This record gives sequence, C-alpha cells and structure tokens, in this order.
Amino acid sequence: MEEPRPFITPPEADYRAENEFMQLAIDEARAGIYNGEGGPFGCVIVKEGRVVGRGHNRVLACRDSTHHGEIAAIRDAEARLGAYDLSGCEVYTTGEPCMMCLAACIWAGVSRINYGCTIADNSEIGFRDRLMDAMLVKRQNAADLLRELDRPACLELFREYASLGGKVY
Repeated sequence: MEEPRPFITPPEADYRAENEFMQLAIDEARAGIYNGEGGPFGCVIVKEGRVVGRGHNRVLACRDSTHHGEIAAIRDAEARLGAYDLSGCEVYTTGEPCMMCLAACIWAGVSRINYGCTIADNSEIGFRDRLMDAMLVKRQNAADLLRELDRPACLELFREYASLGGKVY
C-alpha cells in the first residue's frame, strides 16, 4: 500500500477575490492543485452566511472522473447538514459548473450558483466543458440560477494552474 503524501501548503498568491466565499473556493482549488489532486476547481457552499460544505477537484487523486469540486462540496454539505436538500444554500465555485455539476446543484436544490471563470475559460486551459455543453446542455435554461462573480481572480487561478503545468483531462 502506498504511503500518504504529506499535505503541501500552497504559497501565498498575489491575487485575491473580492467576495470572501469565492476566496475560500479559490483556496480550496489551490490546495488541490499544489497537492496534485486535480484541476483549478474549488467550491464552497454557504447557508445563512456560513460555510456548510467545501470541496475541490480530486479527479487525479481519486482516479474518478466525477470527483469535481462541486460534487465534493455537495456531499460535504449534505453530510454536515444531515440532509439531501440544499434549498437556501449558495454555491461559490471557481469555474462555471460543467453539465454534471450543474445538474447535481439543481438536483440538490441550491438557490444560486456563483461562478468565477466561464465554460469558455475552462476550455481555454484545455478542459472539455464546451464540447460537453454543445452535446448535452441547454445552459440558458438555468440562467436564473447562475451568476458570474470574481472572474478576474479566478482567471488568475487558472493562469497559475497552467503555469504549473497542470494536467488537463
């Protein structure tokens, strides 16, 4: 059995989000990046002004194509709240959710999804989100649920990931 790797604390970033919850999502993503766990996708879920769930992309660490930041945060929030309904919760995520994560957020009943980078931005660093959207999603049907927030800071996160030679999958 492989020994667990020690946790690597990311270096201080030279960028910050304006929104405190988006900053926490960026911090989640950076922890995953620097520990080789997955792409630049972090997420926190907030209810009544407090964080009730958090997660980041762990696709590489878990060898699981579904272990996205939003999915991890939903599972964490539901476990902490002892519920399967996240009505009244807001999601803060560094990248606009892929079709799987968007559907999971809707299924969980979240009230709003705040995202940093767009699907097009995800594609710019090599991820397949735009291709998947073209095949399966009518994203405009969820327009009332989605709100772009803190894109400049999240774009810096994506640039940081790319500069580190982050794996694209």
